[in-house]
Amino acid sequence: MFISALAYPAKSDNINLMVIVIRREGDVLNKLDLKYGLDEAPPLLELLLYGLQWLALTIPTIIIIGQVVAVLHFDNPGEQVIYVQKLFFLTGLVMLVQVLWGHRLPLISGPAAVLLIGILAGQASGIPTIYTSIFIGGLVLTFLSISGLFAQLKNLFTPRVVATILLLIAFTLTPTIMNMILPAPGSAVPALFNLCFALGLVLLMFAANKILTGIWKTTLIIWAMLLGTLAYALLSPAPAAVDTGNYPWLASFMQNLTLDFSLEPGVLISFLVCFIALSINDLSSIQSVGEMLNLKDMPGRITRGVTFTGLANMLSGFLGIIGTVNFSLSPGIIVSTKCASRFTLLPTAAGLLGLSFMPVAIAYMDSIPAVIIGIMMVFVMSSQVAAGLIMAFGANKFTFDDGLIIGLPIMLGIIISFVPADVLRTMPLSLRPIIGNGFVVGVIAVMFLEHLVYRSK
Repeated sequence: MFISALAYPAKSDNINLMVIVIRREGDVLNKLDLKYGLDEAPPLLELLLYGLQWLALTIPTIIIIGQVVAVLHFDNPGEQVIYVQKLFFLTGLVMLVQVLWGHRLPLISGPAAVLLIGILAGQASGIPTIYTSIFIGGLVLTFLSISGLFAQLKNLFTPRVVATILLLIAFTLTPTIMNMILPAPGSAVPALFNLCFALGLVLLMFAANKILTGIWKTTLIIWAMLLGTLAYALLSPAPAAVDTGNYPWLASFMQNLTLDFSLEPGVLISFLVCFIALSINDLSSIQSVGEMLNLKDMPGRITRGVTFTGLANMLSGFLGIIGTVNFSLSPGIIVSTKCASRFTLLPTAAGLLGLSFMPVAIAYMDSIPAVIIGIMMVFVMSSQVAAGLIMAFGANKFTFDDGLIIGLPIMLGIIISFVPADVLRTMPLSLRPIIGNGFVVGVIAVMFLEHLVYRSK
């Protein structure tokens, strides 16, 4: 789950509690006056425009997660670009297969943030071991779905279990986020500048999230990445140059494949636990759209959708890239556009497949500064904390805005607490008790959100 999310109450099963959508809507979702239904294809021009919108929403998730993992694995920018190329290809292929033969719903796919936790934990064991475990995790998920055992396991995913998983994903990624926000050792950019820039931009994003509506709110991360990158280039004491190397306009990416399988039990167990969270996210994403559209054949769609997610992760293990999952982004987009046609994702899949063979375009998109990627992850993981709190306390008593007001200060407080002492010593002595104190930063953030951004009328 790598988007701004909102959990809705359940209808029956425990897992139904985790019906997650991109943003809050006042309308009853199953009473929409749709312009195009699930199996209706819009005219060509509208089809392309809808597809372009889905594409614009998909690309940031690929860039954010892809850049984080690629930098972990490779020092060479060329290898990093190839990694993201493969991720574009896999995402486009999975989306195409899911829309036509899998769940057959207007759901976009993308890299699973929860698998990033397994990659971080298994980094010392080597790349072949990591992606062998992802391959096996995908194989297990495929078997559970095809055999029908997955439906029996749903009873294990109680609200408290799901809430804990959502919170743990956010909290366990905070050290990685902190490393992205702080400049690399020896950088000409002071740590104080990056921290202040990050705090300022993420608070502005939350203010914009409160003010904006419709498609502007849905695409907030896109505009924040673009405008944040521009602002950082203008304000930074030493902005990084865009490195496109000598990449050809068109090139393949069939390198660094997982041909030599390497199995390590500890790493495998770690990833199997991560796949529990991935399956919860996948199931809830499919079910959220199914309930929204009042579909009667959801058991079959869920089985096919989760099966293809398992197969996609097997393929990702072979390609040597992070696996994918269905994102719970669609309900908010369907409400905004009044279009539930699954065929609008076909141009999106085609666009992703085309971009996967264009390393120059990938290099430009991959040149977003690490601090901007870290800020986007703070924003998204704060939303994840909000979703986890709603799961724990119920949507009737605890709103999504309540979760955000609590989630961001907690995330900022934890991140600041991880800042190394050597970095703090580079800051002015008078600012260390403020900027270097996670408690103080968290209190300032919650006061800002509670009394300015989300102030009750």
